Amino acid sequence: MNKDTSKKTAALLLQIKAIKLNPQEPFNWASGWKSPIYCDNRITLSYPPVRVFLKEEIAKIVELEYGKPDVIAGVATGAIAIGILVAQELGVPFVYVRPEPKKHGRKNQIEGHLEGGQNVVVIEDLISTGNSSLNAVAALKEAGAVVKGMVAIFSYGFDIATKNFEDKNINLKTLSNYDNLLEHSLDSNYISQKELKTLQEWRNNPSEWNQ
Repeated sequence: MNKDTSKKTAALLLQIKAIKLNPQEPFNWASGWKSPIYCDNRITLSYPPVRVFLKEEIAKIVELEYGKPDVIAGVATGAIAIGILVAQELGVPFVYVRPEPKKHGRKNQIEGHLEGGQNVVVIEDLISTGNSSLNAVAALKEAGAVVKGMVAIFSYGFDIATKNFEDKNINLKTLSNYDNLLEHSLDSNYISQKELKTLQEWRNNPSEWNQ
């Protein structure tokens, strides 16, 4: 991970409020966890300079780490748009992967044209536990794709995610992560030392935090 890119990504996500930090009034996640951070990277699409930066930086990582793939795959729904932008930047085809097959029509889980044996790099917007991302990888592999790895905009850096990716032997690269976000937030006086401690405690035990 390039430190300059990582800190710039964190700064941009905070600036446009794609990431919000609020240790005093935690957010409620769909999982039931309480969290001092909320990340919605779809907001980046509304800011042309930000989405161009993300597109270019992700495309660089894809080529550097995995070589130019035959296909880019976005994980539905959060990474469809950024995935298309990256595929356009690289000049390669794009598909996206649903959480599960459709119940009607052709009952596709993968939308778009994908052939067995093609090299695929998966694009994701956010990594929390990694389960939904790895579910997409499993669907691509089942369809005969050769999954070279994954690139995401941001990761919370949970131990469970690291373990999940290691267990499935999937290489994950991210533009930025939680540690770099906290470092930038402290350097820019966005958070205090006390808030930093709270945010670090949450990441260490998110399911039990603030019970």
